[in-house]
Amino acid sequence: MRVRLKGDAICTLFLLVALCSLLYSQLEHLVPVGNKEPTQKKPSVTPKIFSDPRAPWRPMPAEATVPRPQVTPIIRRTDVANNRVQTTTPPPLTDSAFNFKRYLLNKDNRNFNLLINQPKKCRKTPGGPFLLIAIKSVVEDFDRREIVRKTWGREGLVNGEQIQRVFLLGTPKNRTVLATWETLIHQESQTYRDILLWDFMDTFFNLTLKEIHFLNWAAEFCHNVKFIFKGDADVFVNVENIVDFLERHDPAEDLFVGDIIYNARPIRVRKSKYYIPETMYGLSIYPAYAGGGGFLLSRCTMRKLSRACREVELFPIDDVFLGMCLQRINLKPILHEGFKTFGIVKPSAAPHLQTFDPCFYKDLMVVHSLKVAEIWLMWNLLHSPRLSCTQKKQVKKPFQWKKKAQTTTQPSPL
Repeated sequence: MRVRLKGDAICTLFLLVALCSLLYSQLEHLVPVGNKEPTQKKPSVTPKIFSDPRAPWRPMPAEATVPRPQVTPIIRRTDVANNRVQTTTPPPLTDSAFNFKRYLLNKDNRNFNLLINQPKKCRKTPGGPFLLIAIKSVVEDFDRREIVRKTWGREGLVNGEQIQRVFLLGTPKNRTVLATWETLIHQESQTYRDILLWDFMDTFFNLTLKEIHFLNWAAEFCHNVKFIFKGDADVFVNVENIVDFLERHDPAEDLFVGDIIYNARPIRVRKSKYYIPETMYGLSIYPAYAGGGGFLLSRCTMRKLSRACREVELFPIDDVFLGMCLQRINLKPILHEGFKTFGIVKPSAAPHLQTFDPCFYKDLMVVHSLKVAEIWLMWNLLHSPRLSCTQKKQVKKPFQWKKKAQTTTQPSPL
C-alpha cells in the first residue's frame, strides 16, 4: 500500500514539473529573449497643438497691473490636457507628421489667455497711430526682434506719420531648451513695451491662433489705428514706401494689399509641410490669399476680419485661413508688385548677378527671407547719403547673354 502511494506521489510530482515546463515554454514564446521585463518607451516628442482648452481669453486691463506670468501652472495644465488626448489618440508615427485627428478634436479651442499685454500701445498718439507694425516671432528669436527694433521697425515718425510696433508670440514649444524664457520675455516686455504673449504653444500649425488673437486684440486695444502692416521677422520692409503708399488711401475703406497668390491647390503629398487631406479641405483650389511674409490692411478691413475669424472654421495654414476670412467678407485682396514674399529671384543663368543691391530694394516694400545681418546691412545701405541709383534696376527683366562681337568681316556690297 505504501509502495503504491509513493508511486502515485512521484507520478503527480512529475506531472506538475511537466506542466510548469510547458507554461514556461509558452511564456518564452510570447516574450522575446532579452525583453522579459520590457521597459515602457517614452512617446516621441511631437508638437502639442493646444494648451489649455478651458482657458478663456481675458485681456489684461493695464501693463502695470499685469502679474508676472506663472509658467508652472501653465505647464501642468498643458500636460494634463495633452495626456488626456493621448489616451484616446496615439501620437503620430514621425515627429514631422501632423496629427490631423488631434487637430480636429481640438480645432474649436480658439480662446487663450493673454499673458503679456500692451493696452496703451495705441493711446500714445492722439487719434491713434498711422501705422501699427505687427511682427510674428517666437520667444527664442530675440536677435531678430532686436534687429527689427533698430532698423525698419523703429517706432516714431516716418515721413511725418506715427509708427508703433508689437511682436506676436506664443509660449515656447520646448520649454526645456530655454529654462529662463519667462524671466527673459518679461524683462524684454518691460524694456520695450512691444510684446504680446498668448498662452498657446508656438508651432507652425498654431499660427492661425496667432492670427485670430492679434485681430481680436487690435479690434479691442488698437481700434483707432489707421493701417496695419503684419509680417514675419525675417523680412526687410521699406516703411517709407509703405507710408507713401498708404497716405493715398482712406483707413475707413476696405484695403488688403500684398503678394496675392491665386488658384493655389491644396498639397496632397503626405511628406509636405503643407499637406492637407481631402477630408479637411475637399475643394481643389484655395481662395486668393496673401503670402505670409507681409501684407497691409486698413482699420476698416481689420474690424471686419476680426469678426469673420470667429465665424470661419479654423484651418492649420494661417495664410489660407485669412484668405477664407477675406472670402467670407467678400473682399478681394490687391496684388502689389512691391511685395516680394518669396524673395528676389536670381536668374539661374546669371550667377554673377548681385540681387543684394540697395537699388533693387529702393522701390520695393517687402522682401522676404533675409538673415539678421542682411537686414541690418540693407537698412544702412538704403539710408546712406552716398547711395546713388543712377540706373534703375529691373528685377523682373530676364537675363540675356551679351552678343559677342563678330570677328569675321562682312564682304562689302558691290
